[in-house]
This record gives sequence, structure tokens and C-alpha cells, in this order.
Amino acid sequence: MSKGLPKRSEDYSLWYNELVKKADLAENSPVRGCMVIKPYGYSIWEKMQAQLDKMFKETGHSNAYFPLFIPKSFLSKEASHVEGFAKECAVVTHYRLKNAEDGSGIIVDPDAKLEEELIVRPTSETVIWSTYKNWIQSYRDLPLLVNQWANVVRWEMRTRLFLRTTEFLWQEGHTAHATAKEAMEETIQMMNVYAQFAEEYMAVPVVKGKKTENERFAGADETFCIEAMMQDGKALQAGTSHFLGQNFAKAFDVKFATKEGGLEYVWGTSWGVSTRLMGALIMAHSDDNGLVLPPKLAPIQVVIIPIYRGEAELELISVKAKEIMADLRKVGISVKYDDRDTQKPGWKFAEYELKGVPVRIGLGPRDLENGTIEIARRDNLTKETFELASQPIATKISNLLDQIQDGIFKKAIDFRASVTTEVNSWEEFKKVLNDTGGFVSAHWDGTSETEEKIKELTKATIRCIPLDRKEEAGTCVLTGNPSSGRVYFAKAY
Repeated sequence: MSKGLPKRSEDYSLWYNELVKKADLAENSPVRGCMVIKPYGYSIWEKMQAQLDKMFKETGHSNAYFPLFIPKSFLSKEASHVEGFAKECAVVTHYRLKNAEDGSGIIVDPDAKLEEELIVRPTSETVIWSTYKNWIQSYRDLPLLVNQWANVVRWEMRTRLFLRTTEFLWQEGHTAHATAKEAMEETIQMMNVYAQFAEEYMAVPVVKGKKTENERFAGADETFCIEAMMQDGKALQAGTSHFLGQNFAKAFDVKFATKEGGLEYVWGTSWGVSTRLMGALIMAHSDDNGLVLPPKLAPIQVVIIPIYRGEAELELISVKAKEIMADLRKVGISVKYDDRDTQKPGWKFAEYELKGVPVRIGLGPRDLENGTIEIARRDNLTKETFELASQPIATKISNLLDQIQDGIFKKAIDFRASVTTEVNSWEEFKKVLNDTGGFVSAHWDGTSETEEKIKELTKATIRCIPLDRKEEAGTCVLTGNPSSGRVYFAKAY
């Protein structure tokens, strides 16, 4: 098959868009700014979802579901929250259509105007906290640890598949606690869950940090995040966890009776990741030949392709292929045997290379005679001839998948290190951003004004204040004012 992919070095944005489409991950929908996630793309999201869901439940959370529509009055109850989302909201004003009297088509019935407009959820804090008022009366009801898998709508003018779409899929956790300490511990815990998932499953190294006040979630007292680095030197916010303080509890009057007999507002958190993770997965690892998927998230970890002439050879090869499949499936490896007679082996090789299948096994008549198979790795495009009698095939492939997972992660770490630069002057700051990109570690004087000015001059934002940063005296790269430590700047998606 002809992949027809542009090179990353020539047009990274075009390469990304074409790869998403040609690898059968997603496509644009008839609704501007929305996407259709195709079966292969959705199967990757399902693997992400399953693992994250497992991790949430291991930390004590349960799933629930809340309405898609939110009364407009709910959003206005928390001032900073509505201000943060007002420009992105889709609003439902009517509840009925009717045929036009002149027969020209269907129109909105002007007599069917809602008494109160409904907002298509951009996030669910307001509708969930209005519900929590009914669920929480006593300290015995706390902590309340709830997660929701859902879709949300944030009206976007400039969209890109997975990275920024008007409608997207995500999960959003919303928890309530008796003390600020418990809520903050939850906030940090969920940031760490996201970081563990990104690194152990996506093979994407992340920086854990805290957002500045300018970049904080609307309605939160603190926002913690994980920041990833893409191959074009741009950062991507891969997940956020918010300490809400008592802001939403006060807005919706959510109080609880304490052990001592008092009455206090509860403390809240919210946290989420979305299908942006699909974009991160693609951009962090893939190459000019197509997707490179970490084995832990690959829908198909191994594909077996028969190489044959005639039905007799295929029949013999199929017997052996099914033996190998059975052995691999016993140890939990997902494997596909592609015996379609509509495409030649070379076409199939290119197809699975494009789709990022970690391991490809070629099996032909000569392999049957010699007791061998050809094993090809997607990550580094190397091949080897493996003697089936030398060790169990399940052991060989299991070890190989682990090596690929570790190798992809190490490559991403090495790349991030190569584009993380410490600078001490404004000229150096601008030069690194323009020439190298990546994370720029620099002193900042802590003011919103300086942060906004740097963004205006360079399009770079403070991605985070790293949690592991060293407190050190310095001077701000722009103003020369005193600084207590470095932050990470970058251009970002």
C-alpha cells in the first residue's frame, strides 16, 4: 500500500493530520469541529479507558453519570467558573422543530422557547455539586469519590483531530472531603495516577507541576498538571487535577455535620484526561512510516502474516499460525492472523507498519521446513529469524514486547532531555524557543503581568512550576526582578 505520508521534518502539522486519517484513527465529521473516531482509533481509546478506570477504582472511586444539559443559572453561581467557560458554551434555547409554512423545510418553533436556557456541558462541576447537596449531610457521607466517563462540548474555532475538537470524550473525577488536607491529598494522588499512566502505559515521560494563577482552572484554588513534550518541540498538557477548595460547596450550599456537631462546607476536587491523550500518543512516538504504538496500548500487539503460493501452502501455514496464536493468547497477548487473500504480503506489511502494530511475524513454507519465523519490530524496523525450538514463542514475544515498551519510553525521555534547556537571559530565551523549542527552564518574577508579556512576545506560556524544582535565587529573564526558582516555558498545543 502507498502510505503517502508527509515527512515530519517538512510539515509536522500535515504529517499529523494525514497520519490520523490514513491509520484509520479518526476523520472529520459533517459537524464543523467535531470528529468521528473510527473503530481502530476507538479501540486504542478503549484500552486507555480500561486501564485508567482500573486505576481509579483501585484508589477507591466509583463511576456515575450526570446530565449532558446544565441550567444556565448553575454556571453563574460560581463567578470565576462561568467567566472561564462563557465563550466556549453551546446553548440550547428551544425544544422543538416544525415544518415551515411555506414548505421550505424545518425551522425552530418560535413558540417552543425554553424558560431557562440549557448549557451543553463544557465540564460538570456545577451540575454535580448541585447533586452533591442532596447526597451529603454528615461526615459519614465523606469522602465522596465519583468519576464520570462522558463527552463534553467546548466551542472551538480552530480544531485539530484529537488535540482540540468542539466535542471530545473524557473522564472527570469529582470528589468531596471533610478537610482541606484530604482534598489536597486527593488532588496530588490523581495527578500521580495520571503521571503513572502516561509513563507506564503510554510510554510518554511527563513533568509534574503546578499551574500559575493565569493558567489555573476556572473555579479552582490550585491546578496541578502533567506536561508532555511532542517531537516538534511543543508541549502538551496531558492531564490536570484541581483543588477546588470550598468554592463550589459554597456556591451550591453543600455542608456537612461534623463529628463535633458543627456545620461546615465540604472541600472539593476535580480532575480529568481526555482524547487529547490520543494526540499525545501519536505525536510522541510515531515516525514517517506511520504510528508507533507502545505494546501496552496497542489493540493488536502481534500480527501474523502468511507468505504462500496456493491454497495448499496456506493450509499448512495456517495450522502453525493457529498454534502460535493459541500460545500467545494464553499469556494475554493480543494477536491477529491476517490470511486475507485480497492483498499481497508486502501490502499487509505496510498496512500494519502504518497502524503501529508492535510485532509482525512472517510465516512461509521455508519457515515451516526450518522451524523458524521472521519477527519484525515496528519501533526500530529491525527483523530477526527466530528458531521456534530455541525457547517458547510466548516467552520470546512477551520479552520482546517489554523491550519495545521500555525502548519507546527511553527514546522519548532522551528526546525530552535534548530539548530541555536552562537559560538565564532574554536573548538566550528567545533564541532557544526559535531554534530548538522544547521546555525552556527560566527564572520568572512570579507576576501575571510578566507571564502575559512573555506570552505576547513569544507565544510561549508557563507550562508549569515543576514540583521537584530547586528553590534558588535568580533574576527574571524578562524583567530582571528577583525570582525564587525556575519554571518551564514552552510553546504548546
